Amino acid sequence: MPFFIQIHPEDNVTVALHPVVKGTSFEIGEKAVTAREDIPQGHKMAIDAISKGENIVKYGFPIGHALNEIPAGSWVHIHNMQTNLSGQTSFPYQPAVHPLPPVKPELFQGYRREDGRAAIRNELWIIPTVGCVNDCARLLAEHNRSLVAGTVDGLYCFPHP
Repeated sequence: MPFFIQIHPEDNVTVALHPVVKGTSFEIGEKAVTAREDIPQGHKMAIDAISKGENIVKYGFPIGHALNEIPAGSWVHIHNMQTNLSGQTSFPYQPAVHPLPPVKPELFQGYRREDGRAAIRNELWIIPTVGCVNDCARLLAEHNRSLVAGTVDGLYCFPHP
């Protein structure tokens, strides 16, 4: 099971999927990184060295900047980064969208029932990867259940730990 997820290929941080013990080595993409300190589940770790003032990139966008030098494998949190949103009430999100080639569906991820018929889990899950949007995600699920009622088996929010 992976210990980290790099959300976007341009990210210079990963998110710990489990608590990580100092000294543990990982491969992230084609890079070998060793945790320089304990990293709590759900927190960020630097993939590469990040210079003081350099942007911390997550989701392919700058979410903050380094307050000091952050070596690769370091825990990235409020002690060594500051948000780029300080004093702002809006933030432009303009991802570069690239069209994908059409894919002919030949298979689907379903399961076989005991009687042999095929079935799928027909649920919508909202899974935040950061704690600061847990309330937004929960409200999104609560306020939209009636919108999807009868079309899916459920709309659920699984908050970030």
